[in-house]
Amino acid sequence: MRRGGAEQVARCFHYAFPQAPIFTLAYDPDSTYPDFKKSKVITSWYQKLAKDENKMKKLFFPFGLMAMHQVDVTGFDVVLLSSTYCAKYVKVSPKAIVVNYCHQPFRLAWYPESYAEYVQAKGFKKLILKSIISILQHYDFKAAKRTNYFIANTVETSYKIKDKYKVKEEIEVIYPPVSSKQFYVAAEPRDYYLMVTRLEYYKRVDLAIEVFNQLGLPLIIVGTGTKESELKSKAKNNILFKSGLSGAELSKLYAECRALVFPQHEDFGITPLEANASGRPVIAYGAGGVLSTMIPLKDTIQKSTAIFFKEQTAEELMLSVKRMEVMYLDFDPDFIRKNASRFEEETFIKAIQNFVKTKYQDNCKSFIKS
Repeated sequence: MRRGGAEQVARCFHYAFPQAPIFTLAYDPDSTYPDFKKSKVITSWYQKLAKDENKMKKLFFPFGLMAMHQVDVTGFDVVLLSSTYCAKYVKVSPKAIVVNYCHQPFRLAWYPESYAEYVQAKGFKKLILKSIISILQHYDFKAAKRTNYFIANTVETSYKIKDKYKVKEEIEVIYPPVSSKQFYVAAEPRDYYLMVTRLEYYKRVDLAIEVFNQLGLPLIIVGTGTKESELKSKAKNNILFKSGLSGAELSKLYAECRALVFPQHEDFGITPLEANASGRPVIAYGAGGVLSTMIPLKDTIQKSTAIFFKEQTAEELMLSVKRMEVMYLDFDPDFIRKNASRFEEETFIKAIQNFVKTKYQDNCKSFIKS
């Protein structure tokens, strides 16, 4: 577990059903939200191998895949999954109701072009990777078919679920949560821009580094990942990397930044909403989840929460940063924070509780009738 959007969803699942145990591939209490320390967390044997995030990813195929297939939840009538990849592999009872909150279909299996290792591979290595991806697709598709009810985090994700897992039924969309109470609006912003992200290829941190290297503006990047060393080697002195921050330290960075930089394509993306909860605008690639969560600048700056750029290029991002430089003080922090309040945790928790309870009751009625 880490400190990301998926972990926030899992945390809210815990609040929705506090007596239920949490099953996960691996768990490091100090690298994720402290809330999980109050719950019963059960890990797979992969816990012994996955000492950090890098090892967890490198050893996932085949060891993580094998480990999650052996996690046994057959004693439960209802199984609620927070899933991108391995949660759906657990052993469930044939009679269980499986509710799958899907952040997106397994990225490595269905969208391998998101990874530099795949894109840059050639020859025999490419053939090996294609073989692995084919195996992952087989197991992922098979596991997904055990789901009784999908919930998507955005409309875009619902289309992907239907496409990759061949789901014909309508899929309910429940947007992920943000806890506005963890963030606050500062008296005024300081002179830096902010990124809060995992340091991975598809997050396009490299794009932001290229632009801020040229502009010379201060940029703070918060996060860790497999591309950390590579990205740090490209950054000039105006770009500062941070990790292991407390909640208070991160909230302060959000509150005092000029804007959050969000150059990736995410199915949802929680950090733009965290920036909004801090009263700060976002510079975002105008695709994916931000289309549902942000209000892009068109006519009235005081009624907008973000500046979008249309193409993932250095030129487009640079133009947006330059626009933000001359107008960041004109955004309305109170309006921006109010936008984030639409996605409060309490609303999400109630929606999940209602969905699960309704489906359980419907299945009980069907069982009685039969």
